[in-house]
Amino acid sequence: MKLPQDFEFAGVACGIKHDPRKKDVALILSRRAAVGAGVYTQNIVVAAPVVLDRQRTPAADIRAVVVNSGNANACTGQRGMQDAQAMSRQTAELCGLSAGQVLVMSTGIIGEFLPMEKITSGITAARADLAPASEGFLNASQAILTSDRGPKTAERSLTLGGRSIQLSAMAKGAGMIGPNMATMLAVITTDAALAVDDAQRLLQTAADKSFNCISVEGHTSTNDSMVLLANGAAGGEPLAGKELTVFQETLEALCVELAKMIPDDGEGASHLIEIEVLGCRTIGEARQIAKCVAQSALVKTAVTGCDPNWGRIVSAAGYAGVDFAADEVALTVNGFSLYQDGAPVAFDAATVSDSMRQHRETKIKLTVGSGPALALHWTSDLTIDYVRFNSEYHT
Repeated sequence: MKLPQDFEFAGVACGIKHDPRKKDVALILSRRAAVGAGVYTQNIVVAAPVVLDRQRTPAADIRAVVVNSGNANACTGQRGMQDAQAMSRQTAELCGLSAGQVLVMSTGIIGEFLPMEKITSGITAARADLAPASEGFLNASQAILTSDRGPKTAERSLTLGGRSIQLSAMAKGAGMIGPNMATMLAVITTDAALAVDDAQRLLQTAADKSFNCISVEGHTSTNDSMVLLANGAAGGEPLAGKELTVFQETLEALCVELAKMIPDDGEGASHLIEIEVLGCRTIGEARQIAKCVAQSALVKTAVTGCDPNWGRIVSAAGYAGVDFAADEVALTVNGFSLYQDGAPVAFDAATVSDSMRQHRETKIKLTVGSGPALALHWTSDLTIDYVRFNSEYHT
């Protein structure tokens, strides 16, 4: 993996998780001042690190992100805020920074205090292990995981104005995933030069097209955080004009790639479901319909059973609260037409079912009119394994 210039990464185990061998503290450090931008959960109940990071981003001089997994530091009151601040202070002291240059993320069990002695030792060990190599990046990407089956990483390279620019990103998330972010964390690093306002705008737009368009069960979490660090090590003035547009398109594609990995890794999932809604008057209406279809337990279980049940999909669109002409609705699943002009059409159910069974991804395409707006949403199916895992998660 090619990493952006002047970044270092580490991931270590300090015993927060039940399995002491699993990594649970990550550290990402920029050797130079970086523009930092952030997008966070829209839940009213938020974890202490989210409160802290919201106060510190966007900014022109962020240098580090410290992450712990296994404990969310959420619903922990004043002590939780003190612990988040202590994590940033320790990281700052070890790296020769000010506390305000450090962002903090936590993920895991809600309502339990952080084991600060363990975290203190973990941050110290991570500082000692920092390296600009792919091994450090992979260790960090492992250290932010909870119920994930494995790391979620993505990268992009591009050349703009003679400058070679790299983006490298890591994310985590498998459950408590709902639109408007979820129990997910993402850290994107780049050596591009960006203005503070541009970085925040681009990150929010990318989130709206990616992480705000995924769900597993629709549960918006308390800790969702997505940050972008751009340290300008590639050289030159902050990107502008056409170059900034190309960078934005690259960032959005990277975020979509990462975001799709989360529902694909949904706890117990056997299918990734892509829902495309077309023909709406506005993007907001298209997203509302897509979200409603995605969160239907009947749609999700139909996909689990490889059942091309058009009735569940069409009826879910119908109660989404968006006005459309029912006689204009059309539906395809994996390219097979099941419903056209507001009525079912003849199709070979066994063939469509086989298509769903043979492919990890099921593509649902729903047209509800002739309007110009469309939206994409990704979710997972609903299996017995999901119910079993989440009934036993805390105990």
